[in-house]
Amino acid sequence: GVQRSDFAAIAGWIRPDARVLDLGCADGSLLRYLAGQRGSVGYGVEIDDARVLGCVKNGVNVIQGDIERRLAEFADASFDYVVLSQTLQAVRSSERVVREMLRVGRSGIVTFPNFGHWRCRLQVLGGRMPVTRHLPSTWYDTPNIHMCTLRDFEALCADEGFEILERAALDTEHRTTPLMTLLPNWLAEIALYRFRKRPGAQLR
Repeated sequence: GVQRSDFAAIAGWIRPDARVLDLGCADGSLLRYLAGQRGSVGYGVEIDDARVLGCVKNGVNVIQGDIERRLAEFADASFDYVVLSQTLQAVRSSERVVREMLRVGRSGIVTFPNFGHWRCRLQVLGGRMPVTRHLPSTWYDTPNIHMCTLRDFEALCADEGFEILERAALDTEHRTTPLMTLLPNWLAEIALYRFRKRPGAQLR
């Protein structure tokens, strides 16, 4: 598979030799990349038959099935990191999945397209649902069911009592600028977060 722009940023947040669970892992390219870069041991969850076959070809351990059902099968704290890369906006119960990520993993990493980007806002102001390079599908042909902005995700973390450890604001070419860092909700096309439950906090 093609290396996606957020792979290097995710790898930078993962300590060597960690156990990683990748939800919606596609053909396993991220897990293969992390194994090469960080020596991580990984498992993926993927529902699509062709992508599961891609995992097998990539030598990646994969469990076939729906993310929301499969997460329930993992024991508490069985992974160091649980990754949900470019999939948060496509799951039915985003808050439940994020909660489960922090039950199964010691910390979570999510990446998602930022609906708050200025091009999206302009198109909504013009009366249309956005179509941009980071949100390329039309409203009637999109897998995305829960679009969110950086502020929305941060509000979810605050509501759930999660602690945001790191945030990155990138464009689709994996570039960032000082201005993008200063105004991420307006200028970031892709948002990346690493987060955990607050020490001593009980998950609901």
